Amino acid sequence: MNKFALTVECKSQPGVVAAIATYLAHNACNITDSAQYDDLENGGFFMRISFTCATEMKMEGLSKGFDQVAQAHQMKFAFHDETKKMKVAIFVSRFGHCLNDILYRWRIGALPIDIVAVISNHDDYQELVQSRNIPFHLIKVTKENKAEAESAQLAIIEETGAELIVLARYMQVLSDQMCQRMSGRIINIHHSFLPSFKGANPYKQAYARGVKLIGATSHYVTSDLDEGPIIEQDIARVTHAQSPNDYVALGRDVESQVLARAIHAHIHHRAFISGNKTIVFPASPDSYASERMG
Repeated sequence: MNKFALTVECKSQPGVVAAIATYLAHNACNITDSAQYDDLENGGFFMRISFTCATEMKMEGLSKGFDQVAQAHQMKFAFHDETKKMKVAIFVSRFGHCLNDILYRWRIGALPIDIVAVISNHDDYQELVQSRNIPFHLIKVTKENKAEAESAQLAIIEETGAELIVLARYMQVLSDQMCQRMSGRIINIHHSFLPSFKGANPYKQAYARGVKLIGATSHYVTSDLDEGPIIEQDIARVTHAQSPNDYVALGRDVESQVLARAIHAHIHHRAFISGNKTIVFPASPDSYASERMG
């Protein structure tokens, strides 16, 4: 039995849900999970539906047949094969906790992705990555060669067909051109509870302010540094007795978990960009289940 997801964006209007449900029913599809949201601020409507299809109907056929419904309601839509793993490229520098966490979740099936490349400006994790039979690309980045380095990175993205770039503590600022070219397809983890404490040393800034909560933020990358739509956040409690180094150590766990949850939302097509924010629907049943439980 085929398992699909349908994502829809359009203006809020009567009859949208009924039209979608009627179309799926007429094509012998059974809805197994559904989430929807009306964004009252901008009048947008967002919906994600998981469904099974008892017939041999292919995704292309479903999509083509849905055109008439979409045109009637001016919908932006996409059908997704839920059994197909998204191709992901990971960028990393010298902090490896997020990379290691992703590789572990990928290995046990908790993050059902196809890692097609790991790209780094340092060789610290070359042996680790290649031991997992994942292609590793060392591309040095300097002020003088930044444009050439990004061209090489984009060539790898195109060659591998990567659908998502994950910045797993990649400590280089991407150019406006790359951000625009991959708009909505680059996820970053920032070791701060944005919008507070931006920049290279947010934990030191937080320590200097005597905060009692530290956090991490995962967001879509835009041309505005660390200002992209936020997908996921979390926090850890600290006290006056902790040092800046304690903040960093405690923050590593938060960063890894937040980034993994953001990736999970994106690859399951649960995250929608709405202006400067995101709509993130709850996970469907069994989407967190891994191949190697226990």
